[in-house]
Amino acid sequence: MQQPAPPSGLLSQEDRYRLLVDAVIDYAIYMLDTTGIICSWNSGARRIKQYEEAEILGRSFSLFYTEEDRRAGLPAKALEMAATMGRFEGESWRVRKDGTRFWALVVIDPIHASDGTLIGFAKVTRDLTERRMAQEALRRSEQQFSLLVQGVTDYALYMLDPAGIITTWNAGAQRIKGYTPDEIIGQHFSLFFEAADAEAGVPQRALEVAEREGRFEGQGWRVRKDGSRFLVHVVIDPIRDNAGDIIGFAKITRDVTDSVQAQAALKEAREALYQSQKMESIGQLTGGIAHDFNNLLTVILGSLGIVKKRMVGDSKTASLLDNAIAAAHRGSSLTQRMLAFARRQELDPQPVDVGLLIRGMSELLGSSLGSNITVETRFPLMLRQVFVDAGQVEMAIMNLMINARDAMPEGGNIVVSAKEALFSRSGVASEQEKFICISVTDAGSGMDEATLQRAMEPFFTTKGLGKGTGLGLSMIHGLAEQSGGKLVLKSEPGQGTTAELWLPISTAVAERSMSGEEQGCAASVKPRQLKVLIVDDDPLVLLSTRAMIEDLGHRAQAACDGDEALALIREHNDFDLVITDYAMPSMSGSELAKHIARLRPALPIIISSGFTDAPSFATLRLPRLPKPFNQTELERAMALIGS
Repeated sequence: MQQPAPPSGLLSQEDRYRLLVDAVIDYAIYMLDTTGIICSWNSGARRIKQYEEAEILGRSFSLFYTEEDRRAGLPAKALEMAATMGRFEGESWRVRKDGTRFWALVVIDPIHASDGTLIGFAKVTRDLTERRMAQEALRRSEQQFSLLVQGVTDYALYMLDPAGIITTWNAGAQRIKGYTPDEIIGQHFSLFFEAADAEAGVPQRALEVAEREGRFEGQGWRVRKDGSRFLVHVVIDPIRDNAGDIIGFAKITRDVTDSVQAQAALKEAREALYQSQKMESIGQLTGGIAHDFNNLLTVILGSLGIVKKRMVGDSKTASLLDNAIAAAHRGSSLTQRMLAFARRQELDPQPVDVGLLIRGMSELLGSSLGSNITVETRFPLMLRQVFVDAGQVEMAIMNLMINARDAMPEGGNIVVSAKEALFSRSGVASEQEKFICISVTDAGSGMDEATLQRAMEPFFTTKGLGKGTGLGLSMIHGLAEQSGGKLVLKSEPGQGTTAELWLPISTAVAERSMSGEEQGCAASVKPRQLKVLIVDDDPLVLLSTRAMIEDLGHRAQAACDGDEALALIREHNDFDLVITDYAMPSMSGSELAKHIARLRPALPIIISSGFTDAPSFATLRLPRLPKPFNQTELERAMALIGS
């Protein structure tokens, strides 16, 4: 048991030292003899190691070491080092009385007598367990952070010193940029920039912005180790010490090439969808307008034809009538172009030899294109036929060549070529088929991207006011689509334009055309008088068609819709022919034809229309009378039925 301390005035120097040492509770301070036996024990030793003075005095200090350290002889080695080297200092695990471990900083100093003889050791131990745990926690945190950074492969994460020199390098940086840590650490980060950007000081400006504004963020092109370019999104953050001074930069780089390209592709797809929807809407509107216009032209042509037949002896009036009829035919040509754009015009597809067709146009081309235009044709010796409407293709080629001529006002050479090649209408490579490609190439001024995008829009023209309807390319586009092909335009400013008309190869055999003599014989057969039922929702068309039929010597009766027509057929059993419009409300011409086929299977039916919206004609095998029609065309159609 400790004795109470004497009054301070009676303390010797030795007592003062003893009281001082015993007052220290954060350090275990005690003495050992030369063999390591504990000779003294302070209050700090009691607190840290949990032994009372009576329990520990006379015992070896090796008691505080771990079993493995004792087996290794570390206590004796520590005393030996202190004796020979004048001091021992180290950190290691020690053991308390209750068996728990603590991390200790140990200092052992030798104690010598006045004559230099070693008489023992002074040992100071400090419990650094909390600091050790904090250091371990920090080390684990740093290790985990390092593993995290190294584990990121989608981002390049690395540090720069204040001058832009790379000091760390993660796995993502290696994957994205291609450099290993040994190759890149110590290099300036401007190495990743394109030469022009590096010379312009772009890397340095990025660091300046980060330092001045606290962050730099941007996007640009960078260069990998193999020289390939890639688009990146970059963030640079400054790293400051406690005093606020810049000690470096944290740099995050992400390769956004694929995502940006995907966004661009999505934008193009959306624009294409919008364009397709716009064209479809315009096509529907155009088809509807052309249908109504065809009805009006049918009335005009029919009425003018009858008036001309009945008017005799007035040459001036006859000339005016001819002009009016010619104007109506021009209107008919315009509606055909509109319907071609809407893909609703009446087509008569047949196997066509493209080379033969274009050679047959040579005289017409020569007079239409002018003397300052030369035409060069390039066709292989053997070229399979295409399955199209020959007249429509002829008109399409003529339009393309006139466009080529107009693109070269000073004259020049037009190349017309044809080849057989694989082509995908859907744009999918695996869905390619064999097509015939007819190309018309000029050496004109060409078109920029904006003009090229709009070139096939209806009524769009670059020829100036009054110099073009703007329906030429849209008509060809419609013809190609309706024929199962495609129109492709290729052009660059100053490089001329190439228009490619891709048409499907024919699998059919061309029918034998009727000779002139056979046509004459067929025309000379006088048809018998017929009783005709006319069905149309347009009253003007009904009146005009009835007048033309009666003028031809036949009898006619009119119905304004399908229901009225069926009622008349049930009531009258003497109709020889039904001529019905195709596009009517409540009941179409093809639906009416099906009802008639059930009531009167042998009753012939002609469907009159400017366009076809459904495959019903081909299914029912009905003869067609295209609108607008004149009396001669009506008579020819009726003659085929009545003969």
